[in-house]
Amino acid sequence: MSLILNIIWVVFGGLVMALGWLLAAVIMAVTIIGLPWARACFNIALFALWPFGKEAVSRKVLTGKDDIGTGTLGLVGNVVWFLLAGIWLAIGHIMAAITCALTIIGIPLAVGHLKLANVALFPVGKTIVDKEMAEEARRRAARQELDTIQRP
Repeated sequence: MSLILNIIWVVFGGLVMALGWLLAAVIMAVTIIGLPWARACFNIALFALWPFGKEAVSRKVLTGKDDIGTGTLGLVGNVVWFLLAGIWLAIGHIMAAITCALTIIGIPLAVGHLKLANVALFPVGKTIVDKEMAEEARRRAARQELDTIQRP
């Protein structure tokens, strides 16, 4: 099912948004201040091109440990990103979601665009993984959280 949705996605707007992410990657790479976000933009461009079956997950949930992108510096990075490009990419995904949602067939595509709009707003500290890996990481994090709550 993911393959069919991804093919429909590419044909009906996914390619355009992936190109938007690639443009953001190029702009970030050219500027000095945006260089830390250039690689992330490229990775998310691939995610925007073929999103079904993949998910953006916090690296803290995935690895069980904090890193530079999941702490205070990650918050600062997300604020800077939001001001530089995040809001514009998110608006693009929201507009595409509204357009796709006008048809019944386009509703799964609209959901994909909304998922990407969330990533567009706050990408720092996240990584793109298969859906199964994301589910397992969330289960493991929930078990760890439950274990810490149950300890006296």
